[in-house]
Amino acid sequence: MLTLNTSDLTPVELQNYLQYAIAPRPICFASTVDAEGNINLSPFSFFNMFSTNPPVCVFSPARRVRDNTTKHTLENVHQVKECVINIVNYDMVQQMSLASTEYAKGVNEFEKAGFTMLKSELVQPPRVAEAPVQLECVVNDVIALGDNHGAGNLVLAEIKLIHINEEILDENGKIDQHKIDLVARLGGDWYCRVTKDNLFKVAKPLAKLGIGVDRLPQSVRFSKVLTGNDLGMLGNVEQIPSDEEIDLVSINPEVKEVLDATIGDSTNRERELHELAKKFLNKGEVEFALKIVLL
Repeated sequence: MLTLNTSDLTPVELQNYLQYAIAPRPICFASTVDAEGNINLSPFSFFNMFSTNPPVCVFSPARRVRDNTTKHTLENVHQVKECVINIVNYDMVQQMSLASTEYAKGVNEFEKAGFTMLKSELVQPPRVAEAPVQLECVVNDVIALGDNHGAGNLVLAEIKLIHINEEILDENGKIDQHKIDLVARLGGDWYCRVTKDNLFKVAKPLAKLGIGVDRLPQSVRFSKVLTGNDLGMLGNVEQIPSDEEIDLVSINPEVKEVLDATIGDSTNRERELHELAKKFLNKGEVEFALKIVLL
């Protein structure tokens, strides 16, 4: 394993390693205004949600690595403590990238990138009409993390109004993760798109107390078939099934076929049972899979 001491790396090298490793990152497409009313629109991938009550997002217009200059967005939020965080989806990613061009102060990136300005209700900066979600925010604080090349500036933006395009809502009025079609930032020129093919669910363990991987037999924990993800699902089951429940699994046709075919062959039996359990795990039938590996 390569081990690097951050003090031995240049800011450019640090930025490269970290932006490739800490990803994907959501994109804050921030619109701001200066004291004279000049509008700025710029994307930042040092961004996330940090609090629900109060609802606060934090994004960071870092000092430029190459020359240590500051960005117009940072200057603007010091002058006018308001912003709109526009959420970026796939349909607008190329225009969003164009808006990151370092135009001269006073140039309106809405116009340069071809976005539609939509008047905000509570704050001065306009919203991006094409964005599926727009968050009107007041800036509670700006925290400088340093004055060197690449130093961040944490903008604490409290959300006051949320605007949502109704086309991305499901039948219950909630945001549909498939419909919103989000994109995220990776390293260099790389982005990723959240599509139906790469979406998956992981059951939260908050509502129950899983048995844990340590409660699984050693043959399961060190299986050559089951992965760490498989073990994580098995360890999230609330309780070890009873011997009677485990015995009943043996009458399942698929399980019975494996048992009959591996009589007297314990090595292949374990492997084939684990492969069968993996099949049921992939279908979300976790408790049944646990009973199979415990046979």
